[in-house]
Amino acid sequence: MKKRITALDITYASMFVALMAIGANITSWLPFLQVAGVPLSMAPFFCVLAGLLLGRRLAAISMFVYMVLGIAGAPIFSAFKAGFGVIIGNTGGFIISYIFAAWVAGLIMEKSKKTSLFTYILAANAGTIVIYFIGTNYMYLSLNVWLGVEMAYSAAWITMAAFALKDFIFTLVCAVLAPKMYKALWKNRTLPSAGKVA
Repeated sequence: MKKRITALDITYASMFVALMAIGANITSWLPFLQVAGVPLSMAPFFCVLAGLLLGRRLAAISMFVYMVLGIAGAPIFSAFKAGFGVIIGNTGGFIISYIFAAWVAGLIMEKSKKTSLFTYILAANAGTIVIYFIGTNYMYLSLNVWLGVEMAYSAAWITMAAFALKDFIFTLVCAVLAPKMYKALWKNRTLPSAGKVA
């Protein structure tokens, strides 16, 4: 039997939709936040964090709502972009991937018999891998199939290497911070997504 979504669930899911919008545009407000020309987008960080804290179902819902709101016209994608055109563009796969990444991270937390720091790190890294697997492959397909730009498959991965390094570092930070954040969010309620750190 599926757990009923409560008002608190909706509040937390909405919070992560807002955090995704902020994280995707952090360099639009603070352009100096770049490393070697790579913008420090926090969207993957908040996506994975949603999975760690909310569980697979609620985290995936929050990422889906983020995507739908952006498609509907809310300027919440990177560089304050919006619309379906962003989804079919070369970075659209990353937006789609957030739904699956949050679900995978949440699933690992839920299925773990004993939640530890290792579990958080495993779930966070798995979520980040999903983001880059879907996002990079989608970028390669979009450029070569319907956007008319030729790019070698290896070049697609090389292009994303600096971004991936940044996000895996953020993933580690995310995993370290998540246990205390989980306790703060759910201190009056038990959620199957995580639990106390052993």
